[in-house]
Amino acid sequence: MEVLINTYMAEIIAVSTIAIFMAMLPGADFVMVTRTSIHNGRLAGLYMSLGMCLSVCIHASYSIAGLAVIITNSPWLFTAIKYLGATYLIYIAWQLLTTSTLLNKDQNNKTAQISSFKALRLGFTCNILNPKTSIFFLSIFTQVVSIDTPLIIQMTYGLIIMLAHFIWYSGIVLLLSHPKILPYFNKQKQKINRVSGFVLMIIAIKLTLVDSI
Repeated sequence: MEVLINTYMAEIIAVSTIAIFMAMLPGADFVMVTRTSIHNGRLAGLYMSLGMCLSVCIHASYSIAGLAVIITNSPWLFTAIKYLGATYLIYIAWQLLTTSTLLNKDQNNKTAQISSFKALRLGFTCNILNPKTSIFFLSIFTQVVSIDTPLIIQMTYGLIIMLAHFIWYSGIVLLLSHPKILPYFNKQKQKINRVSGFVLMIIAIKLTLVDSI
């Protein structure tokens, strides 16, 4: 194993670096985790982060299986994924923009209840239908990772990418749900919902304009 790591060290560093910056790049996942942490609390935010990481495992699996090459060479399939993801983001954005949040002053300091399963499911769905994530994996496993890279090393790449996402989003959740920070955001829930909705809508529109991988 040590020999393999030394052999593919340059590739490992490249994938790890891209994974870190990819996780930190603001997008639909960032908006959803931020909004959930503030509106539904720390536990919901952590479960949403976990759901996104489980989705990352799916992306890594189909890339390792070679489906990345098929998707890359199938414009219609990529287009279908793109529009499906954009449609889902528009749906979430519309909910955020139209949901009434008539909270009184006392309720303003409380977080809305959401089941752990629902938070995990929302995180998983948001990431699995996110064309940006698909493009990221297609790019890495068709451009950066060599076709001769052993399966164990490719699985390690998937683990690295998953950990990078979980550590980043968990950090965001812990920060925003901190007792000294959360009360401020609690007072701005309605504004946060509207801003999140507009941002997701813009991201969805931009995704539909992506013509190629």
